[in-house]
Amino acid sequence: MDSRLNNKIAVVTGAGSGIGRACAIALAREGAKVALIGRRKERLEETAREIGDSALVVAADVSAQDEIARVVEQTVAHFGGLNVLLNNAGVHHIGTAEQITEEQWDETFNVNVRGLWLLSRAVLPAMRKAGGGSIINMASVLGINGARNRASYAPSKGAVVLLTKCMAIDHGHEHIRVNAICPSFVETDLTAAVISKAPNPNSVRSERIAVHPIGRLGQPEDVAGLAVYLASDESSWVTGSVFPVDGGYLAV
Repeated sequence: MDSRLNNKIAVVTGAGSGIGRACAIALAREGAKVALIGRRKERLEETAREIGDSALVVAADVSAQDEIARVVEQTVAHFGGLNVLLNNAGVHHIGTAEQITEEQWDETFNVNVRGLWLLSRAVLPAMRKAGGGSIINMASVLGINGARNRASYAPSKGAVVLLTKCMAIDHGHEHIRVNAICPSFVETDLTAAVISKAPNPNSVRSERIAVHPIGRLGQPEDVAGLAVYLASDESSWVTGSVFPVDGGYLAV
C-alpha cells in the first residue's frame, strides 16, 4: 500500500527535539523526504539516524535571512524540490509586560514570527514550481487565548495565527495551502524548562494537567498525526485553518 506522503519533500524546523522531531519522524515514516533544520547539529543528527537515508541535516538559525536562503537552496539541491514546510522552531520566555526584557521580546518575535515569515516566503518559488505545497505553522493555544505571564510568547503566536490566514488567502490560487496547529502544554525540552523554573515544579505540573479535560499533558506524537494530514493530499481543500490540539484545554 502506498504511503501517504510518497514523493513529498519537507522542511521541518526545530527538528532536533520535541514536536519538531516527532513530526519529522512521522512525515518520513509516511514516505516523505525530510530536511531537518535547527541550531544544534548533534540533535538533528540524532533525528536523522532514526529516520535513515531520507533525511538531510541542515544546521541553521531560522531568524537569520542568509541562513534561510541556504536552507531552501540545500534542500532543493539535495532532493530536487520542496512541497512541505513545517515551521516549528520557537522560543518561550515567561513574564508580564513589565517583566519581559527588550532582549527577550526581540528574540521571541525574531524566532517565532520573523523567522517563520522569512522561511515561509522563501519556499514559495519552489512550491510554485512543484505545482503547489503545504505550509504548516506551529502556533499555540496561547495564540487564540491569552494567559498569565505570557506577554511576549502569546502575542507572537497570535501573529503566527493571523499570518497563517493572510498567506492562505494570498496563495490559495497557487495551490499553496497554509494552516496552523495550536498545541496546548506538550511535554518537550522547552516546556520542561518552563516547569523547572517554577518555585514548586510538581505543583505546577499538577496544575497544568488539571486544566486539560483529557487528564494528561500532551506528547509530541499527539501533534505529529495532524502534521502528516496537513502535509498530505488528504487535506487538499484545507487552508487558512487553525487546529487546536489541546486535550480539551480551550473547551473549559
